[in-house]
Amino acid sequence: MNNFAYQQVGKAKDATAILREDKQAAFIAGGTTLLDLMKTNIEQHSQLVDINLLPFKGIEQTSDGLRIGALERMSDVGENRLVLEQYPAISESLLLAASPQLRNMASIGGNLLQRTRCGYFRDVAFPCNKREPGSGCPAQKGDNRNLAILGVSDSCIANSNPGDLAVALVALDAVLTLENAKGKQRRVPLTNFYLLPGNTPHKETVLEPGELIVAVTVPTAAHARRSMYLKVRERTSYAYALASAAVGLDVQGGQIRSARVALGGVGAQPWRSLEAEKILTGAPATEATFRAAAAAALQGAQPREHNGYKVELAKNTLVRALFDLTAKV
Repeated sequence: MNNFAYQQVGKAKDATAILREDKQAAFIAGGTTLLDLMKTNIEQHSQLVDINLLPFKGIEQTSDGLRIGALERMSDVGENRLVLEQYPAISESLLLAASPQLRNMASIGGNLLQRTRCGYFRDVAFPCNKREPGSGCPAQKGDNRNLAILGVSDSCIANSNPGDLAVALVALDAVLTLENAKGKQRRVPLTNFYLLPGNTPHKETVLEPGELIVAVTVPTAAHARRSMYLKVRERTSYAYALASAAVGLDVQGGQIRSARVALGGVGAQPWRSLEAEKILTGAPATEATFRAAAAAALQGAQPREHNGYKVELAKNTLVRALFDLTAKV
């Protein structure tokens, strides 16, 4: 880890101004991801700007839906009664993530900005197009067992955001509020926030230099109230998903009136499946419908040598989630 300066700020404009002047500076809140990256020299920063005093807190129901401040901790959001009752997929995705100690520290904004767990990215002894554009992607023919099969390219097959929360938020039409150095805010749907690797895998989000995540807003909807997050992993705690599914359904009289589907662990970004939603909407809540939706969701998969198993695993995970959710309706 390189030497760095540290300072704490109390105003957003002060924080963004520092990053506008110093391109090597970085924001820090919980630090559960950032410090790992710095310790392994994947990221090197001249100074860390502590933003924990900024007024980006709160978990509340607004006219636009559920609003979560970016500096709220994962554990507080996951255990919040409003989230538990009205947006259960969000609560489940948070409480299945990391460990209690990390959930107590990690911020919502930081969680949405965590970086890939690809072993080649995390080891500076290997080339990696995410770290050094144009250097290559050894994962293509190397150890790719845990990597992505949807949205990948010849430049990168990593799961850019390996977390759980982003999958649930993508499924439920979440929108981010961002603020720049001039104090101007903009709203970006989370489905548009993450970038596919293409030929520029080092560009992971649309976040501009010095921009801050202020809050996340999730619209109120029947499919949000009847939602769930299912995670398949190699051990029952402190493990990233091999495949996961966030689903939300509005079912009346055995018919699906609206549906939301997103997959985790298999995409180059948290993977919203409009194809699966199209098949589910207006159809009966039956096994045949669920399996057709799962097939549609994985139709574009591009597995490599060691991760082909994820195609069937993701299909079965989605079908199981849909079965479990309709059993509760």
